[in-house]
Amino acid sequence: MKKCILFLFVSVCLLGCKNDDNTPKVDVIDVTDDEIVPPVSGLTPCENGMAGIYPCNGYDLLGQISLQTFDAQSGNDSWGWTDTSTGKEYALMGLDNGTAFVDITDTENLIYLGKLPTATEPISWRDLKVYNDHAFIVSEATGHGMQVFDLTRLRNVANPPETFDADARYTGFGNAHNIVINEETGFAYAVGTARNDAFLGGAHFIDISDPKNPVAAGGYADNGYTHDAQVVTYNGPDADYTGREIFIGANENEVIIADVTDKNNPSEIATVSYPNIAYTHQGWFTENQQYFILGDELDERDVGLKSRTLIFDFSDLDAPALFDTYLGPSDAIDHNGYIKGNEYFLSNYTAGIRVLDISDIAGKSINEIAFFDTYPANDNTAFDGVWSNYPYLESGKIIVSDINSGLFIIKKSN
Repeated sequence: MKKCILFLFVSVCLLGCKNDDNTPKVDVIDVTDDEIVPPVSGLTPCENGMAGIYPCNGYDLLGQISLQTFDAQSGNDSWGWTDTSTGKEYALMGLDNGTAFVDITDTENLIYLGKLPTATEPISWRDLKVYNDHAFIVSEATGHGMQVFDLTRLRNVANPPETFDADARYTGFGNAHNIVINEETGFAYAVGTARNDAFLGGAHFIDISDPKNPVAAGGYADNGYTHDAQVVTYNGPDADYTGREIFIGANENEVIIADVTDKNNPSEIATVSYPNIAYTHQGWFTENQQYFILGDELDERDVGLKSRTLIFDFSDLDAPALFDTYLGPSDAIDHNGYIKGNEYFLSNYTAGIRVLDISDIAGKSINEIAFFDTYPANDNTAFDGVWSNYPYLESGKIIVSDINSGLFIIKKSN
């Protein structure tokens, strides 16, 4: 079979997966021509376990846009935005060389509106979030800082795809692995910055209440490098912290909880560890803020576990504890996971996106109820396939970003 060479990064998140000079380590991987999928619009139902070439259970394919269409070599993070003035829905997808914006309102006619190029250089790592109709974008690229893009500009794109420019750029840090936003307070938290910066790769606090004029507001360094985080205005079972702004960080070898309400005096609340730590990667609160669901990115590779999801009991923020462990059906590595209602949407690299029922999490009963596998070649323990997902659109569409194959829009089967 004829083959082509696709330039593709292998190590997605870790500083330890860089070369000695701190440049990203990449590999060249053989892929067959029939693995490179052209753009697709319109419904491809999940029937008899397949939606076209993609294994599935309970989710249909609504559309897909390839990396070739985006003029990119690899994909990474994704997020979504709904324009409340028009009701239109948009997918935002991080690429090695920028950020793509796609109108997904009509899945019979996906519209690639354009790209905001990277602020400095192409690189495999990019992360983005949305607040107050603006996208905030960071990257591991040297000197990138944080780009700010006014999403209302997407309402009037005359000749797509356009090449956009940023509306603002914050340079209070250079590279960053991730950006976290508490939409209730209007603060952003850049994490995974340089380990020798003012906050040791911890969190840079940024006031984004005026999105186009971000302002430095301090930071947190007490627990060292933070790879990813969630920040919430706390309303969970621990009454001692009601109304406080709580930072939960995935800090490589532990989960940390800090009170960041007072930006001039943030303080550690607690830390928690767990067995067989390889790389504490990313986690998300259940909606009642009692449990925190975490993925360790390297335990499948380094420890030999099946896809492992860890559940912590955060009923007492001063004394968090490992509560339960869920093992998935494959050897695939887990990546970003998000919770909506009683479902946990796990980006599971080569195994695609997996949907777990967590309605009886208190009874330690977690079950996989659906999946959509964007990487049909295999479910190996490798950094290919799904990087992230966004399950929060009112329409029920789910945005899925695939490292190798671009953007997917899926939805629960009728």
